[in-house]
Amino acid sequence: MARASQLRAEGRAAEAAEAYRRLLAIRPDLPDSWYNLGLMERACGRFEAALAAYGEALRRGVSGPEEARLNRGVIYADDLGRPELAEAELSAALALRPGYLPGLLNLGNLHEDMGRREAARAAYEQALAADPGNAVALARLAGLERPGRADAPIIGRLEAALAAPGRTAEERAELGFALGRALDQAAAYEAAWRAYAAANAASRAADPAGARYDRAAQAALVDRLIAAFPAAAAGDPGAEPGPVFICGLFRSGSTLVEQILARHSRVTAGGELGLVPRLAARLRPYPEALAGPEGPALVARARTLYREGLRAARPGAEVVTDKRPDNFLHLGLIRAMFPGARIVHTVRQPLDVILSNWFLHLDRSMPQALDLEDMAHWHGQHERLMRHWKTLYPDILEVDYDRLVVEPQPVVEALLAYCGLDWEAGVLDFHKAAAPVRTASVWQVREPLYRRSSGRWRNYERHLDGVRAALEK
Repeated sequence: MARASQLRAEGRAAEAAEAYRRLLAIRPDLPDSWYNLGLMERACGRFEAALAAYGEALRRGVSGPEEARLNRGVIYADDLGRPELAEAELSAALALRPGYLPGLLNLGNLHEDMGRREAARAAYEQALAADPGNAVALARLAGLERPGRADAPIIGRLEAALAAPGRTAEERAELGFALGRALDQAAAYEAAWRAYAAANAASRAADPAGARYDRAAQAALVDRLIAAFPAAAAGDPGAEPGPVFICGLFRSGSTLVEQILARHSRVTAGGELGLVPRLAARLRPYPEALAGPEGPALVARARTLYREGLRAARPGAEVVTDKRPDNFLHLGLIRAMFPGARIVHTVRQPLDVILSNWFLHLDRSMPQALDLEDMAHWHGQHERLMRHWKTLYPDILEVDYDRLVVEPQPVVEALLAYCGLDWEAGVLDFHKAAAPVRTASVWQVREPLYRRSSGRWRNYERHLDGVRAALEK
């Protein structure tokens, strides 16, 4: 038990899971250890095993059963794409503990993913009834609104919450990003800019170490990726192509492309599966290990693990999309695993992409988004790496968001043809899909195509001289 706990604390999930399994083979009557095994199995990407471990924890009387139900709900929603089972688990958690804040917030988020605006609103209002000062609940509630003027009630509510004494930096960031969005929606652009600037500063203050973007390290990573994959992958391009990989800069239209494809009768949306980054993390040192003598064996093992993970996440699907924007870093690995992989790269006007990232409260894995010039550097490194990949693999399909929203049909026809799919007119009605959408643009992709996000940077043009200069370096 001590060894399992130590490994868990050190973040060594696979070893910790094995230690918990050995412990529970001896003492199966330890519900909290079953719970911890569930945590470790999910960290390893073994979702069904995690569900089974949480199930054992519940059967054996785990302390805090609502947390086990919550974690099962998150796996069903985030990892396995089974929203109806996720909702059942969250409802069970709330039945065990009415007013359970994480349960209400996750339920509201699930309703948003499913396009149920009023149900999401009710969940967030319940969360605020349970905790009136909760910044996350208020920020998410504000995200459901589209205020038409700067004196809209939700804006006043956000400003009052920000002014409340004792707010942590993380809370000020949460509320500040929501306020910036509301002011932007109300066309109060100068006030929105100030709110976004304060929100990004608060997010940096909440975690000074985690919020630091290392430009030199990112440039070095791109150098190493280019060096590790100097030539196109060998193999039969006509072999199994695997899923359709959709990548690009975050906020460049990847979710829109996936939703269009997902309306096709043969396609299942995989969403941000995380399979490729997990495989890359296991290949140490990455990417150099793939260029060594063990490279072919490592690629074969990675291919097997990817297929197993895909079958577990989206069982029975004919064509699956793997929409992970940062997979642009791993196109060498992807083409090594699947030489015939269909890779769709989404692009968008650089200033719009950079601002869209700076306008969002993203997690600490994207520290570049907290600073406009850091985002410009990230953009430049992305462009440098994509030039390399496209030299090796000129068949990568580029989809331009700004062209897609102006003249969708020819862009979508080319997209379907590239993916080996026949034309179906229903793909243009992507906004009518009932499937869950897990993205920061959850409400945008539930509307018909619109152009208002193209050229959005012009509303903030006078603040962008430094970014423009950084893009030109």
